[in-house]
Amino acid sequence: MIDWLTGTALTAFGAPTTWAEVLGFGTGLVTVALVVRQHILNWPLGILNVLLLMIVFWSAGLYADAGLQIVYVVLGLYGWWSWLYGGARRSRLLVRTTTRTEWLGLAVAGVLLTAGLWLFLDRLTESTVPLADGVTTALSLLATYGQTRKLVENWWFWIAADLIYIPLYGYKDLWLTAILYVAFLILCVFGLRAWRAAVPK
Repeated sequence: MIDWLTGTALTAFGAPTTWAEVLGFGTGLVTVALVVRQHILNWPLGILNVLLLMIVFWSAGLYADAGLQIVYVVLGLYGWWSWLYGGARRSRLLVRTTTRTEWLGLAVAGVLLTAGLWLFLDRLTESTVPLADGVTTALSLLATYGQTRKLVENWWFWIAADLIYIPLYGYKDLWLTAILYVAFLILCVFGLRAWRAAVPK
């Protein structure tokens, strides 16, 4: 199965594109569209998506991004549970804004994650883009945490990450994934607007 997933499905912009990347493209688009609509099926489909992208990123030498997908599986399971039972008295979770305390915690976590990942990737792996890989990994983790708690501002973290991911994936010749992240960026803008409107007044 892995051999098939890592085999060439098509050529995009002169670079071979694997079946894992093609399937990751499709499942990724549907997943983010479901998140925008706050549909619970985004979580199981998202888990499938990150497993596919893990294969893509590992093959491209984006080791932090590949490892991040394992964390996404865990966060996907948590988010699935949280959206169903994380509200008051184990009810469905509602969209809300981030508190000042949460912002402080996210800022500290973001700096520590970025610094730690950058050093790790620079010194202990063959990553050719340790800073970009570390920053995008940190931003993605913060965004996913915010998504599991239905924090409106998770979309800002995704937007920041996507703006770095797009040229990064182009640099690594993952053109289909770069195009996917352009679509993600557009969906994030819609998600931000939709979730802002959903915050209880």
